[in-house]
Amino acid sequence: MGRVYNFNPGPSTLPLSALEKAQAEFTDYKGTGLSVLEMSHRSKEFEAILADTQNLLRELIGIPENYKILFLGGGASLQFAMLAMNFIPQGGSADYVVTGEWAKRAFKEANIVAKGRAAASSEDKNFSYLPQPASWDLAPDAAYVHITSNNTIFGTQYRTFPDLKGKFLVCDMSSDILSRRFDINRFAMIYAGAQKNLGPAGVTVVILRDDLAATAREGLPTMLSYATHIKNNSLYNTPPCFSIYIMQLTLQWAKEIGGLTAIEKVNRDKAELLYSAIDGSDGFYRGTVAPDSRSWMNVPIRLATEELEAAFIAEAKNQGMIGLKGHRSVGGLRVSMYNAMPLAGIEKLVKFMKQFKASH
Repeated sequence: MGRVYNFNPGPSTLPLSALEKAQAEFTDYKGTGLSVLEMSHRSKEFEAILADTQNLLRELIGIPENYKILFLGGGASLQFAMLAMNFIPQGGSADYVVTGEWAKRAFKEANIVAKGRAAASSEDKNFSYLPQPASWDLAPDAAYVHITSNNTIFGTQYRTFPDLKGKFLVCDMSSDILSRRFDINRFAMIYAGAQKNLGPAGVTVVILRDDLAATAREGLPTMLSYATHIKNNSLYNTPPCFSIYIMQLTLQWAKEIGGLTAIEKVNRDKAELLYSAIDGSDGFYRGTVAPDSRSWMNVPIRLATEELEAAFIAEAKNQGMIGLKGHRSVGGLRVSMYNAMPLAGIEKLVKFMKQFKASH
């Protein structure tokens, strides 16, 4: 069987060139006689992988030297609590903009270890829109303001990011990091699980500005302190070495195809093609998100009945397109089209959508 078009929301499709290079180096990495899976994280070979991965991220995103780049375990979900533990002072609080399931979980975890405050929410309309920054009720003394840039389940995404004029803006960018150009200087911290646009599951990137890092609380458990990982360059303990290596190969691919300018163009083209097919279907396919909040990464779609949706998923799978079932909490279909999904995959999907409509 040939490779399929993988529309899963994560772990997601990876660049074929990265997978093939990893395959070629799997048992003997650059003449060492070792797989990266077997290699010491303190070897000069792995330290070179780590440094190159950091440098590629700096180059692609435009990360200044006053930001540290960390590679941690535990997924973005660990960051929900770790962030609050480090940066909400005793008796203080942080503001959260709650725009979907993962934003809700971040807010919940903050309130387990400290105090989070909902500055805005779109739950009133089932997370189908993004509250505009002008409507956010921000506390003057909030330790930081937390947002989730892209909503993988409900399909909303910030088109632009606010300038909070001195407040620390923190962002869970797990599902759309590296998908377009943005000004990183607006953020005091970005964190992202790798398994959407950066590489495989198992490693989480944290991009942390020095001025926020300086406010971290002391006396935390060693592994839950950002200071530990900054001091040791992510090597305090054994990091997820192989996941970092695959991230390196994925970032090399991103650079080779033209960086974020080229990636953004393809992602825009994919989104426009798919949303045009939805909007032009005379209601056969229904989007669930306000047009000004639509995601380029994850597109929920409903059909008239659940039976019709099940038929769509089954017939698409027979044609080599998998992962189109919507999240269990919302049902329907969901098209996830991260960076490594080529335009040809969306073209094939849109062609199938037209055929499916004609036959049903």
